Amino acid sequence: MAIHRSLVIFAIVALMVPAISLTTDFVVGDDYGWTLGINYEEWAKDKQFFVGDTLVFTYNATFHNVYKVNGDDFQSCTVPSNNSLVFFTGNDTIKLATTGNEWYVCGVIGHCDLGMKLNITVVDGTGPAADPSAA
Repeated sequence: MAIHRSLVIFAIVALMVPAISLTTDFVVGDDYGWTLGINYEEWAKDKQFFVGDTLVFTYNATFHNVYKVNGDDFQSCTVPSNNSLVFFTGNDTIKLATTGNEWYVCGVIGHCDLGMKLNITVVDGTGPAADPSAA
């Protein structure tokens, strides 16, 4: 009877595992965060961003902010005056909800021109499974 109960529990857990979302929280800039002097293109180049993942921008809110912009504004480092997609808490979490390109800049004058901008491509699917031995 105990073996039967164990098999039932195992079967239930095995059915639930595929439903667990494998998402990743990316701290932009890793230990340095969102600040001047970081090459965010280099930071992002070997990373894969999937729908459901999260970007975490950590920074000193006295000196920086985060604006979500379009590709043209990203290239020209322009923050439109009607942009309502601004983050300014110093610990901003942005869920990647759709596929495609995402562009972010610091809206403080001159910071984007000095490289404080991030361009990523979000794809559909799930990220790589976590290494079970790491647990």
